[in-house]
Amino acid sequence: MTPVDTDQSAREASGAHPYGRYFEEFEAGAVYKHWPAKTVTEYDDHLFCLLTMNHHPLHINDVYAAGSQQGRNVVVGPYVYSLALGMSVSDISGKAIANLATEELSHPAPVFHGDTLFAETEVLEVRESRSKPDRGTVKVHTRVLNQDGVLVAEFKRLVLVPKRNVA
Repeated sequence: MTPVDTDQSAREASGAHPYGRYFEEFEAGAVYKHWPAKTVTEYDDHLFCLLTMNHHPLHINDVYAAGSQQGRNVVVGPYVYSLALGMSVSDISGKAIANLATEELSHPAPVFHGDTLFAETEVLEVRESRSKPDRGTVKVHTRVLNQDGVLVAEFKRLVLVPKRNVA
């Protein structure tokens, strides 16, 4: 049996796409448009609701949702956040030591089954650690847009990222 090389840097050295960024690769003002986009299905939404025990009928009951302000099922907000966070990992936190904070999470417009979500993240601030020279923090702002360009969610987060080269 051939051993599998599971080291990320070794796999990237083979020509694989780099996963995540080191501290030095972030620059304030940069915007990363994450790929691929994701079409949210009824199954995705219902499975997430069941896994998290969120049984609100607006998300899982067509009859109830038909009588609501939106007139149909609304995708549960934490799924939209989780999806966008996951979409951003390969560009933002793929090499992270830790996600330190999430703040200012908002859902300005609803997401419905069949909507396709696109995410993009802007780097707001890059700061070297004062106590550990091998790392720094990166503050980012992620926006989630539907297929019509409507902002459906946004949040900021602080990520602790290693430096590539430490003297």
